[in-house]
Amino acid sequence: MFTDSHCHLNFPELSRNLPAIQAAMAQAQVTRALCISCTMEEFPDVHALATAHDNLWCTVGVHPDTEHMTEPSVQDLVARAALPRVVGIGETGLDYYGMEDRKGGRTIADMEWQRERFRVHIRAAQQCRKPLVIHTRAASEDTLRILKEEGEDASSTSAGGVFHCFTENLEVAKQALDLGFYISFSGIVTFKTAQYLRDVAAFVPADRILIETDSPYLAPVPYRGKTNSPAYVPFVAQQVAQVRGMHIEEVAQLTSDNFNRLFQGVVSA
Repeated sequence: MFTDSHCHLNFPELSRNLPAIQAAMAQAQVTRALCISCTMEEFPDVHALATAHDNLWCTVGVHPDTEHMTEPSVQDLVARAALPRVVGIGETGLDYYGMEDRKGGRTIADMEWQRERFRVHIRAAQQCRKPLVIHTRAASEDTLRILKEEGEDASSTSAGGVFHCFTENLEVAKQALDLGFYISFSGIVTFKTAQYLRDVAAFVPADRILIETDSPYLAPVPYRGKTNSPAYVPFVAQQVAQVRGMHIEEVAQLTSDNFNRLFQGVVSA
């Protein structure tokens, strides 16, 4: 019924409890989840999860905020994207959040390594014809600019993809939609302070919306502050249903259908 379009089941908070998490998912009617790669080093573990469980799929990529790890080439990403149950490229994008605090006082100009990594992922996605999973934080202008420069313009040669865990404003959402991307909402949409995000969730066309947990992070209300799990994605669906004036079952169906359309090769459930 429900599909969690973005989670990190390989992270230790979840991997050590995987049987219990799978049981909780079944009880909550969460029938599928997409496990996201953040480094090339962890990809084998992410891929092993996807190949061991018939309700899991995975991506390959390096998170924009990861340093001092293997830097992938286009060929590295394309080769792994050809493996069974790998359905997307990412998570990739740009992250400038808290840069002065977390990156030793460097400026946005110093983030060229992030921008070049992002371009590599876009080119790999275009080559293997699999969608991008985009992370953008405090960097929407550059994220959109680079996508356009690399030919992500909703044309037949675009890879397309999803802006995951969307936290930007309505104007950014409109620009992402104009480029052919989907918008995915996490537990943040349930937070009291996130009315602006609920407004975006009400606006996004029905055929471009996804839901996710980004677990183990960002647990939705009423579990905010606790370890998140794919079993909690129905709480995201409930909030989306409320702001769109829909039944939760309708949101479950349309977001699962959208997941099928975007990530070709997955099995309907």
